[in-house]
Amino acid sequence: MKTFCGRANPTTGALDWVEESEEYDYHQEIARSCYADMLHDRDRNEKYYEGIRAAVSRVKARGERVVVLDIGTGTGLLSMMAVTAGADYCYAIEVFKPMAQAATCIVERNGFSDKIKVINKHSTEVTVGPDGDMQERANILVTELFDTELIGEGALPSYEHAHMHLVQAGCEAVPHRATIYAQLVESDMLWKWSQLQPIDVDGNKLLPPPAVVKCAGAPSVCDIQLSQVPPESFTPLGPICTMFSVDFSKPVSSTAQSYTAQFKAQTNGRAQVVLSWWDIDMDPDGNIVCTMAPSWNYSDPRTYPWRDHWMQSVYFLPAEDNVSEGEELNLVVSHDDYSLWYSLTQSELNDVKVAKFRPCCTCQAHLVWTRPRFGELNDEQRTESYVNALRSILKPDSVCLSVSDGSLLPIFAHLLGSKKVFSLENSGIARQVIEQVLHANSLKHGVQLLGIRPEQLSLADLEGNQISVLMGEPYFSTSLLPWHSLFFWYCRTAVAQLLHPNATILPRAATLYIVAVEFQDLWRIRAPCGTCEGFDVSPMDDMIQQSLDYRESWEAEPHPLWEYPCRALTKPRPVLTFDFTQCVPDQPVNSDGTVPFTGRGRCHGVALWMEYQLTEDITVSSGLTKPVSEEGACEWNPHRKQGVFFFRSTRETSGDGREDLTYNLTFQPHTGDIKMDFTITEP
Repeated sequence: MKTFCGRANPTTGALDWVEESEEYDYHQEIARSCYADMLHDRDRNEKYYEGIRAAVSRVKARGERVVVLDIGTGTGLLSMMAVTAGADYCYAIEVFKPMAQAATCIVERNGFSDKIKVINKHSTEVTVGPDGDMQERANILVTELFDTELIGEGALPSYEHAHMHLVQAGCEAVPHRATIYAQLVESDMLWKWSQLQPIDVDGNKLLPPPAVVKCAGAPSVCDIQLSQVPPESFTPLGPICTMFSVDFSKPVSSTAQSYTAQFKAQTNGRAQVVLSWWDIDMDPDGNIVCTMAPSWNYSDPRTYPWRDHWMQSVYFLPAEDNVSEGEELNLVVSHDDYSLWYSLTQSELNDVKVAKFRPCCTCQAHLVWTRPRFGELNDEQRTESYVNALRSILKPDSVCLSVSDGSLLPIFAHLLGSKKVFSLENSGIARQVIEQVLHANSLKHGVQLLGIRPEQLSLADLEGNQISVLMGEPYFSTSLLPWHSLFFWYCRTAVAQLLHPNATILPRAATLYIVAVEFQDLWRIRAPCGTCEGFDVSPMDDMIQQSLDYRESWEAEPHPLWEYPCRALTKPRPVLTFDFTQCVPDQPVNSDGTVPFTGRGRCHGVALWMEYQLTEDITVSSGLTKPVSEEGACEWNPHRKQGVFFFRSTRETSGDGREDLTYNLTFQPHTGDIKMDFTITEP
């Protein structure tokens, strides 16, 4: 049986549905999972173990036989902890079949097969009774069903069902409770991820459409490593509020509810954003706490336990609101069975009722532009680079064609005085959004939006004009890795016959850069575990490596490196240049060579990004935004994801020239992809 998987196609700018073998889907799921990251989280593991030991002791103190239900067992780690702590029997439930098979192997390898039964089902399908999956109801409920938003993996419905059908009344639960915290802040940096700001274009103020300004935005949570957001980039308008708690030892309801926190505004400001996280108490007394608070909320940030499987959340209010110091405010959090959302009121509330529906996008811009894309469009320095580049090449008789998704470049070109501006917007929703921008600024006839693909374009579509300026950011919504934006090159090739002989291409070229790096923490998502809290979990390592070998270990993967600090161990090196003034070549383009290691450290992999040469002297980078410091510190573009090629095993480098990074990269024109191989060698 075959399965269809979506893969970005740089030659068409589309998401192709490729037929893969039946194993591919779950191999990709395993390869991209966070199992290894979770097992590397010592803070989580130790506190779960401590909480489980305490729960087992409490049940034994009552003279009861200890029966544990472990929902979402993964590797079986928590069940093995329970048996080691003295549990009589454990039922370990895991719905993902490959993971359930790995758990069975791990349980057997550690000698717990007689005390742990792995059940490959969803917990809501598990039966209890003499002929059921479980012989009896459990009196200890152990779970790890949480995501960054706490409830996004269906924790509430799972707990609700477990209390009704799988556990005894008054059972012990590990964790015992979870608590949601939130803080109202003003932050221009974060707000720019949600709303289009006025943009200055050569003295003209380009305004956002009213529908965008009034829109509540995308409903999905923005989960990030909040520790990487500098505290100076936001102003707290109120204290950190305890919003609500869920006691997992008692029946849990998945019914939609709302909770409120009342406080006085600490300062004057604009209420824009809510920062939120949660913690879990592993015991009823709250002595064993695992918190997701960002590092700047720690008295000693050096003790912050990094984790990527649980991060923090940013919620954008439906609209910004001015507040005054001392003003009574009510921060309201609402939830359904899978998601949270926040609102702010400035009146006394005695009875908070749940909103009828969670906020959703009504302007369509939040469906076209992702949050990083909003940030990119609002980046004043980036806008200035494009405006300066366009100003230097445009003439009063310029006929411009723009090729990018949901781009404002054609509007810039019109405001800068071009004779004619056309823009290819194959997406109907993207066209509608750009039309809103044009209408809001009385520029309805300034740009002609063409809903066709580059290869369909004709002189008739261009009103008989040859293209004198072909431009792009380039940005395409389907691009995952930096070189996927080379679709612009294919577009340039497709319209070659429509270009004026002296046509200007912007950007004129793109260059792929590489740098070998040591990650501060991101390496954990790929590092094998071996043993965890004294248990052999190597079968999981083998399973993940097998899935990586299926394809992923030979490919780079996208990561927003501004969230994941790293240190450069080599100088950045340009390795491939793509000349957009020429058509895409027929033959592969290869680049190989060596880069000496100049930094001492542990090399985890290679970061890759593109830099675009707009004009002779104006370049924009989708990767490093500043030169690497003497210590190797890197500052990354926060609006684009970079590529990361992870080494299978790390290697210590001396930085004294004894080791080199050897690379071999091949651009394949027929696929638009780049095959790569990196090794660390000694001369």
